[in-house]
Amino acid sequence: MLSRSNGVLLPIFSLPSPFGVGDLGPAAYRFADFLCAAGQRIWQVLPLNPTEAASGHSPYHSVSCFAFNPLLISPEALAAEGLLDRPDLQLRTRMPEGRIDYLAAEACKRRLLAKACQRFRQHLPDSGYERFCAENATWLDDYALFTELSARFANATWDRWPEAARGRRSAELKRLRKALETPVETRKIEQYLFYRQWMNLLSYCRERRIRLFGDLPIYVPFHSADVWSHQRLFKLNRCHRPAAVSGVPPDYFSADGQLWGHPVYNWEGHRLTHFDWWFRRIAHQTIVFDAVRIDHFRGLVAYWEVKAGARTAKSGRWVEAPSDEFFSELQRRFLSLPLIAEDLGYITADVRETMQRYGFPGMRVLMFGFSGNPADNPNAAHNIPEHCVVYTGTHDNNTARGWFEKEAAVGEKRRLSLVSGRRVAGREVAWELIRLAMRSPARWCIIPVQDLLGLAAPARINTPGQARGNWVWRLTKRQLDSLPAQRLLELTAAFGRT
Repeated sequence: MLSRSNGVLLPIFSLPSPFGVGDLGPAAYRFADFLCAAGQRIWQVLPLNPTEAASGHSPYHSVSCFAFNPLLISPEALAAEGLLDRPDLQLRTRMPEGRIDYLAAEACKRRLLAKACQRFRQHLPDSGYERFCAENATWLDDYALFTELSARFANATWDRWPEAARGRRSAELKRLRKALETPVETRKIEQYLFYRQWMNLLSYCRERRIRLFGDLPIYVPFHSADVWSHQRLFKLNRCHRPAAVSGVPPDYFSADGQLWGHPVYNWEGHRLTHFDWWFRRIAHQTIVFDAVRIDHFRGLVAYWEVKAGARTAKSGRWVEAPSDEFFSELQRRFLSLPLIAEDLGYITADVRETMQRYGFPGMRVLMFGFSGNPADNPNAAHNIPEHCVVYTGTHDNNTARGWFEKEAAVGEKRRLSLVSGRRVAGREVAWELIRLAMRSPARWCIIPVQDLLGLAAPARINTPGQARGNWVWRLTKRQLDSLPAQRLLELTAAFGRT
């Protein structure tokens, strides 16, 4: 981990943009400038993988855990490179501010990307593109073909494709790659354009001593390039369908638990390949991020396995993963592992022991710190350790103000007032939690951007267990310009986090 530092959580899709969804354009650089002016050293984002309407555009449910989301490519940056003309940036309809209209944004971005990719193709060969394709061939070739086959087979899941494609017969794959050569190459070009824009932003942030902190979802969906191309690494039955799926038992977020539905890993298959897929995945993350949070880390120690077809996660069971073998090999292969473990919810002793053995920092969330017994609540401010990342709340929580006004019990509000030494009002609660977080011993302190603005519940990004209305909130240009850089800088300096 870095030295004692502060940072802000803001997904790329939540940035302002005239194109309906946040992207890697001018607003991303303005936000980096704000972080620098405010003395912040970390910008945490959510996964950058492709999203789909069928899964509510959740960044934790993607057709690839390696690929990037083309919707986040900046048309303005493409125009600056000469891949679009300035008149192309004139929108036919005005996009809403403060919310993402994925349907309109996708239609707009697809039209612009098609033109940019066509123009890029006219200038091939390009040494940077050729190098990118060569270095990423182990996932890029399958991802590009998978996305085109998904469209060709009317979006049917891959187990319903013709047997030769479903079974990945080499002759059939060769034929398909040739038949779909142009659209497959377009998919690859999109990936390269994103990668180039992302690396430019990464370099800009590093010059300003800002580290980009990413997020790695532990599971991948069944209908994904990863499962299709690595079927032996997942628990599938003879019909190529999941035999068991992922989830979590009942917890703070849901009385029925959460039934995620991803196929769980066949760890014996991973052992036989010496965990190669996992190592390539983590190596990929360390190229595009300075640090990475492993979402649902406990699933790498023991995971909640639910029989396929179950309606809730209640009937699941815990299954051990080969954590020591995996993490020992991981440490052997990497000189450093800038990994942070998401260890919220039901965490058992074996997970804590694994984190301690391999030195992985965990997480603490202050919103959870005002209930139960204050002597043993791990999220209570006085119990937060140094080797962790503290948050006022995460993307899965309400905003601080939303929590206080809509969710906090009377006892939690009273305890917050006792800890703060004064009665706290809803409009003040976010900065009260920010002060508590910064004052804590935690090495890193991450604040959701909504809390810097004191925003209420409508600014929440995700509600676990709720199928609709998630992943749509974003900053307006006015809100971005009004972020309190000086106030944040002074508080950051006062608690030694600059």
